[in-house]
Amino acid sequence: MKILFIGGTGTISSACAQLAVERGFELTLLNRGRQAACPGARQIVADISNPAATAATLGRERWDVVVDYIAFKPEELEQRIDLFRGRTGQFIFISSASAYQKPLTHFPITESTPVVNPYWDYSRNKIACEERLLRALQEERFPATIIRPSWTYNERRITVPVNSDKSFTVVDRMRRGLPVIVPGDGTSLWTMTHNSDFAKGLVGLLGHQGAIGHAFHITSDEVLTWNQIYEAVAHAAGVGQPRLVHIASDFITACLPQFSGGLLGDKSHSGVFDNTKIKRFVPDFVATTRFRDGIARSVKWFDADPARQQVDAVANAAWDRLIAGYEQGLQSTLKALEG
Repeated sequence: MKILFIGGTGTISSACAQLAVERGFELTLLNRGRQAACPGARQIVADISNPAATAATLGRERWDVVVDYIAFKPEELEQRIDLFRGRTGQFIFISSASAYQKPLTHFPITESTPVVNPYWDYSRNKIACEERLLRALQEERFPATIIRPSWTYNERRITVPVNSDKSFTVVDRMRRGLPVIVPGDGTSLWTMTHNSDFAKGLVGLLGHQGAIGHAFHITSDEVLTWNQIYEAVAHAAGVGQPRLVHIASDFITACLPQFSGGLLGDKSHSGVFDNTKIKRFVPDFVATTRFRDGIARSVKWFDADPARQQVDAVANAAWDRLIAGYEQGLQSTLKALEG
């Protein structure tokens, strides 16, 4: 079976590429060639944002399945439909579980949960992409399948909701005994999914004609509180008990607006998923990596090379100011109430 991945070197797609090769698929990666391709996969170097040049590079080649990991906006998806119309038996679009209704009104989340997110442009764009694909399916039988990952991680990122792109920063703070910020009271429930587990579900859907016209989320079944997630990171980092400072999400986002979409539009709400549907379509799908084990591998990866242990001084300073302001406000309010 001929498979084309648009992307193929990111957190999610790299694990899917590795598993697809292991299972004997004829895999091609279409990307800009900035990172080494998965061993065993063919690579086509092209910039998908230039559809005319990409079409010329692809020639008349066809694929049984095309998986698009890097379309984020409707105009990008429109280009993909034009590019692969009549050239693939299945087009799999990687959307996002953040598209699900915020705030949620029913648990657990299923694929029939409404998709509406008033807080995050990223999610609204993914929703618009999904809607366009469904129209293409209805109007011209474009063979679309929609996948909604939730927070999926690998060894190269420390996954907590208040962190920096230099994600080792939160580990550095924990090891230095500095406080770290937890949204809310830390008891919201969340699901962390290792990329190797996600890959089992995605690869199981490749070429699955019964999946055309369907949406799936693919997540772990392990559900943890944010407190437990932070504590697992601390344990992996060799820290006995981290200093957790619980701050309301709307307070955090008022002070640090860059977190608004990710918190108010996603991670300040509980994320508990019913994976019945993906297990029905892919009977051998099961997530086997517990977060404590996956995050231990992540910390080990950072510790293996000091060059990976980059710390974001700007983020550190902003967090220190936020924590100081929050604690000052708390003390002032307590004094006012006592008076």
